[in-house]
Amino acid sequence: MTSLTKLGRSDLEVFPLALGGNVFGWTADLEQSFAVLDAYTAAGGNFVDTADSYSTWVDGNSGGESETIIGRWLKARGNRDEVVIATKVARHPEFRGLRGDTVKAAADASLSRLGTDRIDLYYTHFDDDPTIPVEEIIGALDQLVKAGKVRAIAASNISAERLQESLDFSDREGLARYVALQPKYSLVSRHTYEGPLQEVAARSGLAAVPYHVLASGFLTGKYRPGAQVDSARAEGAGEHLRTDRGVRVLAALDEVARAHDAEVATVALAWAAAQPTVAAPIASARTVDQLPSLVAVADLKLTDADLARLTAAAA
Repeated sequence: MTSLTKLGRSDLEVFPLALGGNVFGWTADLEQSFAVLDAYTAAGGNFVDTADSYSTWVDGNSGGESETIIGRWLKARGNRDEVVIATKVARHPEFRGLRGDTVKAAADASLSRLGTDRIDLYYTHFDDDPTIPVEEIIGALDQLVKAGKVRAIAASNISAERLQESLDFSDREGLARYVALQPKYSLVSRHTYEGPLQEVAARSGLAAVPYHVLASGFLTGKYRPGAQVDSARAEGAGEHLRTDRGVRVLAALDEVARAHDAEVATVALAWAAAQPTVAAPIASARTVDQLPSLVAVADLKLTDADLARLTAAAA
C-alpha cells in the first residue's frame, strides 16, 4: 500500500496525488463524479481538492456544484474521516475576495454544501487585492481554525512577498499559519513557481500542491500534431504544440515513459512530484478510465538522469 505524505507542518497525511474536483458538475455529471471518486479512493487516494467557485464558468451553474457533489458522495459512502477535503475561498459569486467577514461566511457555505463540520485544508484561492491587509485574512482564518471549522490553512495564487508577509504575521502573533501552497506549475509552466515563491515555501516548511500539472491535458501525450481530441480543454492544451519547448518536452516524456513502461501523464506528474517542496500534484479525471495513469505516480520513481532529461527539455 502506498504510504501517505505529511503535508508541511500540519497533521494532515495525504496520498501523493490530489484528485482535482474542478470537473465535478462540469464535464463529469453526478454519476461519473461518484465513479471517479470511488475509483480514486479504491486505489488508496484520500486527498480531494475543490473550490467554492467550481464551476461558475458553466452555463446554468452558480458555484458550489463541485462541493455539493463531493458532499453527496461523502454522505453516501460514510467515509468522511478517511478523506482529506481541501476547498478554497475568494471566487464564489456571493463570496468574492478575502475580506475577513467574506472568508468566514464562505467557509460556512462550503461546510453546508460539503455536509461536514470541518474543512481539512482551506485555501485562499486568489490573493489579488493588495488593499486587504494580510492581518485581516490571517485573522479570519485563525478564527475558523479556533472554532474547529478548519483544520489547516493554505494559500494559492499569491506573490512571494504576500506569502512571506502572511507567514511573518502568523509567527509574530502566534496565529494559524499556512502549511501548504497551491501554485500553477508544470513542465511547460516552470516560471510560475520556481524562484522566489518556491524559496519561501522551502524556507518556511510549506508543502506545494501544484495545479495545472498536466497543462490542460497537453502533458498526457494525447495532443499530437493532427490529432483531434474531444475535450473542453483541447484549445488550451493545443497551444503548447505550437512552441519548440512543448515539442521538446513531449519528446522527452515519450523517451522516459518508454524506459519505465509508463504512461506519459504518469511521468509528467512524477517529474512534478520529485521537485523540491512538492508533496502532491493535483490532477483531475473526467472518467474512471483516465484515473490509472494519474494514481500510478505514487509508484513511479524517476532516476536522476530521467529528471535531468525532462528538466533540460523544459528549460
